[in-house]
Amino acid sequence: MELRFLGTGTSTGIPVLRCHCKVCTSTDPRDRRLRASVIVRPAPDCPWILIDCGPDLREQLLREGSPDLCAALLTHSHYDHVGGIDDLRPYTHEAPDGRFPLYCLPDVERDLRDRVPYCFAEKLYPGVPTFAIHSIKPGSPFSIACGDRAVEITPLPVLHGRLPIVGYRIGPMAYITDCSVMPKQTIELLQGVDTLVINALRHKSHLSHMSIGEALEVAREVAPRRTYFTHMSDGASLHSESHSFLPDGVEFAYDTLRLEL
Repeated sequence: MELRFLGTGTSTGIPVLRCHCKVCTSTDPRDRRLRASVIVRPAPDCPWILIDCGPDLREQLLREGSPDLCAALLTHSHYDHVGGIDDLRPYTHEAPDGRFPLYCLPDVERDLRDRVPYCFAEKLYPGVPTFAIHSIKPGSPFSIACGDRAVEITPLPVLHGRLPIVGYRIGPMAYITDCSVMPKQTIELLQGVDTLVINALRHKSHLSHMSIGEALEVAREVAPRRTYFTHMSDGASLHSESHSFLPDGVEFAYDTLRLEL
């Protein structure tokens, strides 16, 4: 399995417009963070699975060489996680039935139908992206066709402030973003995971996102072999400074990071 980080930033991205802090003015490319998203390839002969499609998606996929995608998994419907959905239109045109598969919670489907109604109209304008939406249930595994393989995925229930959203476990890897509260059920679903990707917004506490300290507590409880922080703001320190306060086995992810799992 291979995991590639398309973006590791929070909703503003980094650098933040009009900000002149040391993170936003850093010349280290690891401190330049597009909106959070990843692609996962379960095996070398498989296409990729996309998790979230924020407003930087076109730039991110071009940087990766326009990879083959078989489906997209959506964590929730906030703009920084679905704002690039129209950029999937070339993939919808390549889909066998002309509809690209999306997997999401029912409330996410409703929001998408409200925000991009032209993708779901009875009479479609020529060339618009079209989608086959599959409703998922938190905690209930489902399978998707990934090339000639069936890949099992488990939606992981978490809270984003008061909003119920999901992360995803795919084999030895779990990806969780925008989490502020980790239910006991999800801790149990994470048992045995090798690689945990989890949001860690900044050092200070936040209403709807885990802080670095809170994310470290989850990592200690789950005890994966390695943990990567994502969905970070400019309040999370320079990448070059992160090793001074993170324990062994925990790292800041960065855009373009590639992992073999």
